[in-house]
Amino acid sequence: MIFGKVAGMVAAFAAIAAAAAICMVAVAFAIYAGLRELIGPAWAAAAVAGVVALIALIIAAVISRKARPKPVKDAPPSLADKIVELAKERPVLAAAAATVAAAAAVVVAIKNPRILTAIIAGLASPPPPPRR
Repeated sequence: MIFGKVAGMVAAFAAIAAAAAICMVAVAFAIYAGLRELIGPAWAAAAVAGVVALIALIIAAVISRKARPKPVKDAPPSLADKIVELAKERPVLAAAAATVAAAAAVVVAIKNPRILTAIIAGLASPPPPPRR
């Protein structure tokens, strides 16, 4: 019974996602066809990419706005909160620290490219499975 409801929800979600994808492709073709004669095929393709990126940005903003957890009252500030507050209070210091960190990363990457390769490989690899 519960499995049937879950399967139905998954099927409905898949159908909605497929319909949304088809609509996005149709809109992209329509924009391209409308702009191709005005600005040429390359610029029309760039305009389609820009419109799709803008739509994705709007969707991401709406989804991330809803996903923010409500702050807990009387909770001690986390390290990230402290860093953000410090950056708000002293933006020049924060910019200087970011510049120094970026310069240090560039120096390390130039001196030893294996470290950069290991970092990129670690970021690109899938997360390990959870331990039981």
